[in-house]
Amino acid sequence: MEKIKINVEPRKIIGKKVKSLRKEGLLPANIFGKDLKSKAIQVQEKEFYKTFKLAGETGVVEVKVKDETYPALIHNVQRNPVTDKVTHVDFHKVNLKEKITAHVPIKLVGESPAEKSGVGLILQTINEIEVESLPVDIPHEIELDISDLSEIGQTIHIKNLKVDKEKVEIKNDPEEVVVSVQTAEMKEEPEQVEAPAPEEVEAIAEKGEEESAEAEGEKGVPAAGEEKKEETGHPAEEEKSRE
Repeated sequence: MEKIKINVEPRKIIGKKVKSLRKEGLLPANIFGKDLKSKAIQVQEKEFYKTFKLAGETGVVEVKVKDETYPALIHNVQRNPVTDKVTHVDFHKVNLKEKITAHVPIKLVGESPAEKSGVGLILQTINEIEVESLPVDIPHEIELDISDLSEIGQTIHIKNLKVDKEKVEIKNDPEEVVVSVQTAEMKEEPEQVEAPAPEEVEAIAEKGEEESAEAEGEKGVPAAGEEKKEETGHPAEEEKSRE
């Protein structure tokens, strides 16, 4: 697999002033490690998204800061709760010869006959697992084939996940259920709408009558209690009759 690389620069702006960096398309970050004191850095936002798409949080990235290059994992990705844009990120420098722990996502593949036929629903209760291995041996993701799940009550456990056990050790309980087939009969009860109290009905009715009266008044139609003026004939005919 081709190495994933990213170029970053030392960062002088810290604290709340980092907002100015984001406006320029720069992402504030830090790089730290067991034998590396935390350094403030910045990276082109577009470059980071490109790298993150390839490496995720489990792939080793070669981070180049000036003349130094550090193998690291992308760590602690912070996002804006409204826009979901990344606002800050850490790069965790690792020793390629020392085992570390990491969380690896589980990706469901295939199609369950139970779900396809409408008999059941697939329920995934664990989305990621904790593993221990050398940094370069950490799986990007673990695929789980669900094409054999055809009956209600069938399950797949942690112990059934396929990984290279010589290189990767799963830290979770082997008996934990990852996915199961649940019954599809999960009807939602209709929402209960409370009937308005008698006094509320009366108030609503009165308000409706008032609005109706106002609307009629605007159209030139007299409201209740007003007498309608008698319409007269042509002005000339009225004048003639007075003569």
